[in-house]
Amino acid sequence: MDVAPEDRLRAVDLAATVGISVQQVRNYVELGVLPPVRRTASGYRIFTTEHARALTVARRLAEGHGWSRTREIMAAVHRGDLPVALAALDGGHAELDRERAEIRRVLGAFETVLASSPQARPAPRRGARIGEVAALVGVRTSQLRLWEDRQLLRPSRTPGTNYRVYDEAELRAAQVIALLRRGAYPFEIIEAVLGELRSTGSAQRVRAELARREQELHVRSLRRLRGSAALHDYLRGRGDVVDRPGYPVPPADLVD
Repeated sequence: MDVAPEDRLRAVDLAATVGISVQQVRNYVELGVLPPVRRTASGYRIFTTEHARALTVARRLAEGHGWSRTREIMAAVHRGDLPVALAALDGGHAELDRERAEIRRVLGAFETVLASSPQARPAPRRGARIGEVAALVGVRTSQLRLWEDRQLLRPSRTPGTNYRVYDEAELRAAQVIALLRRGAYPFEIIEAVLGELRSTGSAQRVRAELARREQELHVRSLRRLRGSAALHDYLRGRGDVVDRPGYPVPPADLVD
């Protein structure tokens, strides 16, 4: 099918629409991000307004899904493999859902810590031994060793005797672990809580930081939604989907 002159674009003009180089345009064609190109009799590539639409959609997708997933999605679309494109798209949204659930679980764990407010008793100046910590926290010494094996606790060791010594920070960590384990929180959540506490310093500041991350997640989710909407419009313009229930276009041999 001939391309109308008004639909033709020079590679330099196509590149300028999104501020990239001509070489990047050629790379996108090779990667399948853009549709295949026809060539003139003299071998020049023929770019069209369809390539411009695809490039705009790819950039919008990349804002929300990143370039790796965008390349996978667009290449699948242009080779006619819509199920693979949709699966990759769904995978991106599922990742955000998992991140959101994780943040909420960690936030819930911090709410438990804040509500219970375990009082970190000062450790002896020499540091507390494992038996003392077990008595203060209300667990067996074997539990403390298990938590240390999981790298949740980091007691120091005395020279020569190699006895475990817990300072106030580690005593506090032991109290937090015991509290969250009593609340049936899994170890991966407890590990995240302790990591935040050690890096941020207090449960209140951690709660504020996690709330900020949740807001950033909302922004990322909206960007992915915009990218997905742009892709849907592109698919509809290509005739790959139609606006009715069961919208993917059926194979041609099934159409009357």
